[in-house]
Amino acid sequence: MDIVTVVLLTIVLLLVLLELRVQFSIPYRAGKKYPGPKALPLLGNAHNLLFNDQQRTFQLPRRWAALYGDTYRILVRGLLNLNAIQAKDVEPLLSNPKLIDKGLIYSLLHDFLGIGLLNSTGSKWQHRRRILTPAFHFNILPSFLLTFQEECRNLVAQLGQYADKGAPVALQPVATKFTLNTICETAMGIKLDSMTLANEYRSRIEAIGTMLLQRLMNPWLFEEFNYKITGLHAKFKKLLQPVHAFTRSIIQQRRELFHQNIQNIGDFTEENIYTNIKQRYAMLDTLLAAEAKEQIDEEGIREEVDTFMFEGHDTTSAAIIFTLLLIAHSPEVQQRLYEELQQIVSSRSDSDHEEFTQREYNELKYMDMVLKESLRLYPPVPFISRNISEDTMFGDRLVPKDTLFNVHIFDLHRDPAVFPDPERFDPDRFLPENVEKRSPYAYVPFSAGPRNCIGQRFAILELKSVLVAILMSFRVLPVTKREDVVFVADLILRTKDPIMVKFERRCASGQQAR
Repeated sequence: MDIVTVVLLTIVLLLVLLELRVQFSIPYRAGKKYPGPKALPLLGNAHNLLFNDQQRTFQLPRRWAALYGDTYRILVRGLLNLNAIQAKDVEPLLSNPKLIDKGLIYSLLHDFLGIGLLNSTGSKWQHRRRILTPAFHFNILPSFLLTFQEECRNLVAQLGQYADKGAPVALQPVATKFTLNTICETAMGIKLDSMTLANEYRSRIEAIGTMLLQRLMNPWLFEEFNYKITGLHAKFKKLLQPVHAFTRSIIQQRRELFHQNIQNIGDFTEENIYTNIKQRYAMLDTLLAAEAKEQIDEEGIREEVDTFMFEGHDTTSAAIIFTLLLIAHSPEVQQRLYEELQQIVSSRSDSDHEEFTQREYNELKYMDMVLKESLRLYPPVPFISRNISEDTMFGDRLVPKDTLFNVHIFDLHRDPAVFPDPERFDPDRFLPENVEKRSPYAYVPFSAGPRNCIGQRFAILELKSVLVAILMSFRVLPVTKREDVVFVADLILRTKDPIMVKFERRCASGQQAR
């Protein structure tokens, strides 16, 4: 027997032993209790994931959800991935205070966002959550509302130019500019449009998102070594430098203002955080107060500000885009929304103010239902992932430690047993009598449980501000058809082609309707 034959036989034997080790492993045996695509020897389901473009990558989980109709498994490099699409498995995951570790995918964000509220776990996450909760206190929301309404006026003026020409509007750039401006001012206390770096900052954020997606779409780039040898890591770090420098410069400017305005840091609480600051409040002020008490350092502040900047603009932008698409195709819903606004206006005893107050926004019950149904059909974050930190029983099925457990919110919200005719846009699904029949874990656009979205009230108020401003001025008319929308895999819910609508002024004179 020659040396080549010996080597080949040795390789074959090692591969067989490796495959046997996988098949007798706890993850492999646990995965057998779940349906899923056929796993190949050694490769598992890696062949299903490779060589897909963004469109096919988005469609693949949709096909599996339709095929299996239950939590399904895939195996990659011996790692068990479970994918939940029903409330029965989402609830024990999201409600468990021990299962708060984020999945592998979130580690790709570490260079950009650090390990802050989004990426951290354990005591660090609990500490950061406690620090940041006051930044979203209901007493502070009116301060954010001033920013929302100011940017809404700019948005209405911009849309008016399209309306006067009868031209269709691509919603993504318009909505993204709006939400990036609002999050910059509410998170950092600066007007992005007033700064010479505004366009560069916007373009850098977009480029960062593109590079993160490139890595996400190529699992072999998850390994730091592979990412570095391609040169992509160095390119990404270079892209991050001016963004982090920009954030740090804003933090330093705000810190100086903060110390000028606050005389007694020791008594600084969420109750007086707003009243003691002469200029408009920003989330950054809460972090600076924590820094003064030595609860967070400068790098920690940078982590959280960058997190809010990134998380707070793209997701809300997506929600605006899809809500406008839906109401453009539902004139009866749009008319009912407008009538609700007119009812608020006509009931005012004080006719001096034109802008809606926070109390008036809270009275928009039908708009609440419309937004919830929009977020059901088109959740801005269609997918979340957790790492199972200890062996856990999900019903009668064991989920072993180190399993990646993913919640496909896009499919969860389309469970026909919970939402009949799931593609139909029907705000009445969120009438109180309908909501009480459903599991609260059947609808989780802001996640749920201990790690639910800390900024969901902020986001809803921003969405209401935009809808009120637009609907008081315009009718929204369809251009892009819902059935023509093609989704692509991304960090948020995104479409292959721009979503277009038209805006028509409500008054022939061009004046806003009152």
